[in-house]
Amino acid sequence: MTHHLSTPTASPVAPRGPRRGLGVGELRLDGGFWGVLQETNARATLRHCLDWMEELGWFGNFDRVAEGATGGDRPGWQFSDSEVYKLLEALAWEYGRTGDAGFDELLRKVVDRVAAAQDEDGYLNTCFGHTRQAGRYTDLSSGHELYCTGHLLQAAVARVRTAGRTAGGDALVEIARRAADHVCREFGADGRGSDGRDSDGRDSDERAGICGHPEIEVGLAELGRALDEPRYTEQARIFVERRGHGTLAPTALLSPAYFQDDVPVRDADVWRGHAVRALYLAAGAVDVAVDTADDDLRAAVERQWTRSVERRTYLTGGMGSRHQDEGFGDDWELPPDRAYCETCAGVASVMVSWRLLLATGDVRYADLIERTLYNVVATSPRADGRAFFYANPLQQREPGADVRPDAVNPRAEGGVRAPWFDVSCCPTNVARTLASWQAYAAFVEESPAGSPAGAPDGAPDGGAVVTLTQYAAGDLRVVLGDGGELALRVTTEYPHDGRIRVEVTAVPERPVTLRLRVPHWADGATLTGPDGPAVAVGPGWATTGALAAGDVVMLDLPVGPRLTWPDPRVDAVRGTVAVERGPLVLALESVDLPDGVALDQVRLDPAVAPRAHGDGAVVSTRALSLPGGGTGTPPFAPGSTGEPRGLGSTGTDGVPAGLDLPLVPYHRWAERGPSTMRVFIPTTPSEETR
Repeated sequence: MTHHLSTPTASPVAPRGPRRGLGVGELRLDGGFWGVLQETNARATLRHCLDWMEELGWFGNFDRVAEGATGGDRPGWQFSDSEVYKLLEALAWEYGRTGDAGFDELLRKVVDRVAAAQDEDGYLNTCFGHTRQAGRYTDLSSGHELYCTGHLLQAAVARVRTAGRTAGGDALVEIARRAADHVCREFGADGRGSDGRDSDGRDSDERAGICGHPEIEVGLAELGRALDEPRYTEQARIFVERRGHGTLAPTALLSPAYFQDDVPVRDADVWRGHAVRALYLAAGAVDVAVDTADDDLRAAVERQWTRSVERRTYLTGGMGSRHQDEGFGDDWELPPDRAYCETCAGVASVMVSWRLLLATGDVRYADLIERTLYNVVATSPRADGRAFFYANPLQQREPGADVRPDAVNPRAEGGVRAPWFDVSCCPTNVARTLASWQAYAAFVEESPAGSPAGAPDGAPDGGAVVTLTQYAAGDLRVVLGDGGELALRVTTEYPHDGRIRVEVTAVPERPVTLRLRVPHWADGATLTGPDGPAVAVGPGWATTGALAAGDVVMLDLPVGPRLTWPDPRVDAVRGTVAVERGPLVLALESVDLPDGVALDQVRLDPAVAPRAHGDGAVVSTRALSLPGGGTGTPPFAPGSTGEPRGLGSTGTDGVPAGLDLPLVPYHRWAERGPSTMRVFIPTTPSEETR
């Protein structure tokens, strides 16, 4: 496969600020954890998504609009167009990453069908606005029209930045420009179309609205950057400011908070409601705040991030603890067995944290990105890239048994990865994220000599800093603003080994320093520079001196297994402990238990340190002898002690006295077949209760 070096701006996020992420062509992975996932995505997942959408008629919806044959039973939910657009985005990033003409050809074929369905005024949707369909924008709460348009715009951003084409040079970009112009006319500051009437010709102010599912905000903001069109940025700002004023009609089950329409963005203190919607909105708000220099708006999102991560986020980085509304719970409401943790919410969390990282340079955002990438995004796809988790609980009480291996699955949760879902937003979201993974691996800061803003932290005047935020083996070739290039060779087996070796193979004329992230869990890390012994470095950023060709920098991170205790305010996991290894959360699966032992019998002995085992760990446990069922006695009957019958220390009742059990990386659970599983393991009872 030919490597295609995209432009440095070939990245999903390109803010107007001092930091930029890598272009997808600036880092070529050399196998390893993310390299394998990315190649599987390219080889299997993209075609898998395309085939399913073709079979189910989601592409055909565009053909029916073009042919004037709409009406009747339209296949797919009202938002199925968005999956087509996310696939287009993934194909664009994959072409930019590899230069493989096959991906470009696939993209062009899909774009031709999409283009044929666009109306003359730029409106594009296969569920509304045509013969025997509901009128345009007649259901802003649930119709998802602007949501779909937002994903279309993000696909066009990927096309602009990877293929180097602008207006007039590419069909997808032209489709998106016309669609964005239409949105600005229909939903502009006066809330009306360009002629003072809405698109149905009625005198109305109904267009002063918002979409029930945020996404148009981030799409407009990023397309505004890509095409240097301030009208799109302004429209994104309008949508952000309109939200939170009760514009959307609530239902019996869905409150204004579900839509983030209860409190204005800049007044909110925490994320609430539907998790994906909340996070997409936050991402768009950061884009608007950065590009309009609105520090108050940015500070509001930072405030929401801080409280939400502290009190409403799972150990895996997963967000969303309620199934009913796929939403955030209250503070400390984090039940492991009922965790929803939608894969799409993990993708959206990465989107928000990356934007905040570029805006602030604060290492904590990179730490959460790593946690979420390894334990949510990487957990979703099966090893072959053709089945996925939608929800990501931290405990599975019953083995998954109702997933159909060759059909659409109606349920988002099930304990087994499914090839496709009735609402199949997660496969395409994983696909576009993996195709653009390089963009989140590092960022670059530079300033010209004598710049009033001064040099970036750790760099001499006129110099640059390249910061590695995520670790993977490969070749990094960073193109600086003056055309100079810094080339690095990264050798590592991270996350299974904590050594990251960085060799400098070429340097530009201007001075460049290197920063490496020391994760928050990495107490005892060391950094070895070109000219000195290893020195201890604490969590945060570790900075080298100016680089020279031939320099070798070594970062050693302690990735041995460690115990992680939950906050006592999380009721559902009180009395338990989790085990992590480096950035990986580990899990205990029933397939690793001896015969006669069930998962709910196992108690971990925290007095015995977990030991490394393969890419997981071994822990010392005991198996409780628990009361049998069928007694008719309530579990909390009056006078009951609630204690187990005993530890079976002599082997009575057929229960082993002690067990050394393996834990596997959470991202691999259920790869060996249906199983029960838990991340937080109850600890052994104290001596007083034995």
